[in-house]
Amino acid sequence: MKKYDLLIKNGVVVTTTDMYACDVAVKDGKIAAMELNMDEAEAEKVCDVNGKLVLPGALDVHTHLQMPFGGTVSADSYLSGTRAAACGGVTTIFDYPVQHAGETILGLVNSKKEILEQDACVDYAMHCCITNLNDGEILEEMEQAVAEGITSFKCFLVYKKEGMMVDDATLARLLIRAKELGAMINVHAENPDLIDLNIEKFLKEGKTSAWYHYLSRPEFVEAEADKRAVHWAKHLDAPLYIVHMADKEGLEACIEAKRQGAEVYVETCPQYLEFTCDVYKREDGRNFVCSPPIKGQESQDALWQAIKAGLIDTVATDHCPFQSYEKDWGKDDFTKIPNGCAGVENLYPYMLDAANTGKISFQRVVALCATTPAKIFGCDNKGSLVVGKDADIVIYDKDKDFTITLDSMHSDYDHTIWEGKQLHGYPVQTYLRGQLVYDNGEFVGKPGMGQYIKRSPKK
Repeated sequence: MKKYDLLIKNGVVVTTTDMYACDVAVKDGKIAAMELNMDEAEAEKVCDVNGKLVLPGALDVHTHLQMPFGGTVSADSYLSGTRAAACGGVTTIFDYPVQHAGETILGLVNSKKEILEQDACVDYAMHCCITNLNDGEILEEMEQAVAEGITSFKCFLVYKKEGMMVDDATLARLLIRAKELGAMINVHAENPDLIDLNIEKFLKEGKTSAWYHYLSRPEFVEAEADKRAVHWAKHLDAPLYIVHMADKEGLEACIEAKRQGAEVYVETCPQYLEFTCDVYKREDGRNFVCSPPIKGQESQDALWQAIKAGLIDTVATDHCPFQSYEKDWGKDDFTKIPNGCAGVENLYPYMLDAANTGKISFQRVVALCATTPAKIFGCDNKGSLVVGKDADIVIYDKDKDFTITLDSMHSDYDHTIWEGKQLHGYPVQTYLRGQLVYDNGEFVGKPGMGQYIKRSPKK
């Protein structure tokens, strides 16, 4: 009987603070040893990575798979979305099931888990979106949900007409209750009344292209809601996680709150780092429609500056793709475009390309995409290469050039906003708990390999 199941030899391990030559040994799905010059004879299988980077698997803490929205369902199923994740070096995804009036948290989450147990190609956790407190029953049930490892809940400050928005009193109740339970509230921050006012005006004037999606919810409309959420979190002394931050003014409010000692976390997404609102003027502008929309250059610059300064905590994707014919529903009316873009397979490669081209460090990418999200959301066995943790490992070739095309992706959508994007460096292997699931362009795992991650509450 060999001592180890797998030995990854001659790699360069990346942590949040360091890069160093090290072999990594795996036993029973866990990292068993990390040393230089380990004996190959002790392992069942040896993989010589020849100086390539050895990274922890990424966590994409913001995806919407199989999500009903805008009269359809997002294009990636739990199977195809997690398959794509594996092929981009993401070994844990977080999904956002949406609770509606009359539904319970655990009833909803367990119905999703039944599908994921069969289909998931990587490990998975869930934030539950709360839209209705069911006369206080949800506040009670949150205690049981936290005990089951669901330690984060989302509130929409928008989508009033769709019945998903919470008012400020509901947000406050949830912030207070989450704090009591060691949980956290995630917030989608935009102002619905201003959006509705703008939409009404533009439609009356016959301004219906994708450009008016952006103009109906510009920077200050997001910023107001960012500031409101931060205001309540600060004064209620409750932790807050703002999802998909896209605007400079709201970001500055979060940074100021952090400096004052508030427990405020900020997530942004690759689409806000790569594109500006000018994409909405393009012929295919509707394909880029997501909410919050992609903003102007000033906001993009502020996001990168905050990433470099360590003031943005995580990068996740808000992966919610739709088919092009569904996006076309809104070619003459931007309000009919299903909101969302692809990203789960592009997250880690995109951010690692930023490191490989000198924009940020590889250590910073590991913090943003793996270690910090695992820590914030209580994934105790994820996010870093440490003896005893899950052997979720990505091998990255800094010299491999890669162009993103629809055909090179592993999702079920028929177009991607990342088409033609050239990357210097690309993941060549992904291991999920020591099992190879992606190998040089091919998914080699199996649906159902993924496991539910029971998360720890905040101490």
